[in-house]
Amino acid sequence: MSRIFRVSAAVIILPGFLISLAGASTSNDELLKVREEVWRAWFAGDTKTLEELVPSETIVMSGGEEKWKNQTDVLRTAVEFHAKGGRLVRLEFPRTEVQHFGDVAIVWSSYLVETEEKGKRSVDSGRVTEIFVRRHGHWTNPGWHTDSPK
Repeated sequence: MSRIFRVSAAVIILPGFLISLAGASTSNDELLKVREEVWRAWFAGDTKTLEELVPSETIVMSGGEEKWKNQTDVLRTAVEFHAKGGRLVRLEFPRTEVQHFGDVAIVWSSYLVETEEKGKRSVDSGRVTEIFVRRHGHWTNPGWHTDSPK
């Protein structure tokens, strides 16, 4: 009798578990796509996309900088980088871990960014902790903290 119960329980519980895993994977795919979109929009000076994905209450902390930034600062620095002719050459996230807490996700990553400004290329790497909040069915990025081993 207990064997029948275990098999029945497995048949009932396992599909739900697999569906929830598939949902988490889909959610991570969408989340990581938005994360990359934010980074690429910044390097491209794409303020329209940044305004959609980086809300007004954003707080940004960057290693080596005393001042914390907000959405206005994020938009301004993106425009300045792009206006100086800066361009993104390479963007990689060699390691990423995601934690979900309802409509909030924390993304922990290492990153590598190669840019070119005035014909000179430079590579920056470090770690980033990013906060994402699902609002009205879409992920937004209201905060992050970067650090660099340099």
